Amino acid sequence: MKQEEKKWSGKKKLSEAEYEIIQVLWRHDAPMTSNQILQEAGDKRGWKLASLMTVLARMAEKGAVYCDRSTRTNYYTALVSEEEYKLMEGRSFLERLFHKSAKDFVAAMYQGKQMSPEDIRELREYLDALENGESGENGFGGKEAER
Repeated sequence: MKQEEKKWSGKKKLSEAEYEIIQVLWRHDAPMTSNQILQEAGDKRGWKLASLMTVLARMAEKGAVYCDRSTRTNYYTALVSEEEYKLMEGRSFLERLFHKSAKDFVAAMYQGKQMSPEDIRELREYLDALENGESGENGFGGKEAER
C-alpha cells in the first residue's frame, strides 16, 4: 500500500503506547526502522522488538503510521502531524469533559489551582494577540515547549 493511500482519519485515538511511539517519529525528519524506534522508546517501557512490531502494526491499521516495505528493511513514518493530532485530541477533550466550552475548561483549571499566574498571563497575551488579528501560530508554546 502506498503512503498516499492510507491517511489518518482522526477517528481512532492513539493508546498511551502508540502516542509514545509517534512522538519518537515526530522528533525525526527521516523515516525510522523498528530498531531505531526501539532504541529510543523501548527503554521507557522495557519493550522487546515483537511488542513494538505489534503496536506499529496497530498504528498502521489506524492510519497513524506508514510502513515502507519496498526494501529489505521496513521504514516507518508518521502520517499524522503533531499539530493535527493535538488539535483532534484537544477538540475531543473539550467535547467530552467540558461540552465544547473553553471557558469551563479554564475555570476548572483555575479553581483546581492548576494554573499559575504566569499561565494566566500567557493565556491573556495569546487571546489578546488573536483579537488583534495576529495568527497565534506559536500558541501555548511557552512553558510546555520548554519542558
